[in-house]
Amino acid sequence: MAPKKSKKSKQEDSMIDFVEEEVSGDVDEEGFEEAEDIVVDSEEDEPPKKKKKVIKKEVKQELELTDEKLQELLEKYEASKSTATKTKDDFKHLPKSQRGKALKRALRKDKRARQEERTKIRDELGESAPQKEVPKTIESMREYDATMVDEQDDEVEHDEANDEFAPYFNRETTPKVMITMTPKAKITTFKFCFELQKCIPNSEMFTRKNVLLKTIIEQAKEREFTDLLVVHEDRKKPNGIIFCHLPEGPTAYFKINSLTFTQDLKKFGESTAHFPEVILNNFNTRLGHNIARMLACLFPHDPKFTGRRVVTFHNQRDYIFFRHHRYEFKKEGTKAALLELGPRFTLRLKWLQKGTFDAKWGEFEWVLKRHEMETSRRRFFL
Repeated sequence: MAPKKSKKSKQEDSMIDFVEEEVSGDVDEEGFEEAEDIVVDSEEDEPPKKKKKVIKKEVKQELELTDEKLQELLEKYEASKSTATKTKDDFKHLPKSQRGKALKRALRKDKRARQEERTKIRDELGESAPQKEVPKTIESMREYDATMVDEQDDEVEHDEANDEFAPYFNRETTPKVMITMTPKAKITTFKFCFELQKCIPNSEMFTRKNVLLKTIIEQAKEREFTDLLVVHEDRKKPNGIIFCHLPEGPTAYFKINSLTFTQDLKKFGESTAHFPEVILNNFNTRLGHNIARMLACLFPHDPKFTGRRVVTFHNQRDYIFFRHHRYEFKKEGTKAALLELGPRFTLRLKWLQKGTFDAKWGEFEWVLKRHEMETSRRRFFL
């Protein structure tokens, strides 16, 4: 016999059944979700409208704080760009001979510290960091030149396909260079010609006595030389060089500056017989293109990369820097270095003449007239 339930127990059972019907009802997932939502809403003290207003206020405060931080960081970034205020007066306690070096050292240290500060600020700003400014140089502020060459210029391509250097670039000729000097040349000029012969493959050096330059050009044509180099000297030192492309020209005269022989370099190597790789850099105008093509005609077509030799003609502000290097690989090919083979010198174009050399009746394409043409430091011709 089952024990009889009291009235209270019966009432409790009926209440439990009523709650189960009201809350759970037909047992499904939507019902449970609705019940949970009802419970959560009942636990909140504030109505939903007031809660949204509070959230908006908090977001606004956070945005205002970030804007203030951004402004502070940007102000710091701009302040770090300002130049240092140190002068020689800050180093009066030092002897006069040491003040200049101490000032340079302090300015260098201050500049490095400001650069490090700017990098830290850029890391904190992240995407909102200002763009890095391009440094203003004389080359970047160069005056506009109408003869600047475009890579896709059909007129320039047509002219270069039919100029005096086209046979070389079409591989119809192989370079053969004659190197000579002025009459009664001194030892330094002979030394410079000898070093040029080491740099340029298929080149031969001849001593010049009292032979006219026109007769030398005719003799070079008969021996099938493609180029002629004539080194001039002044006060027993080389000061100029004539480039004459054979057989139809043109002819250019360059002034030689800052000549350093191979033995005068701090560290140098011996040149080999491998054909070098030729680098012609920063020749942008029509005149610059002609000069670059003339210089390229001195060297054979296919460089031998196993020799790792490199000859560089770098044009900067109309000064052509000549360098002769060899690659050196270190630590199993992970690092590379350059060993200078020499010589080292700088060329400045003085004039360009059509055809072979003719001082009396020659037609000049371009002549440097400094006082008339160099009206601005930002004007260049190559």
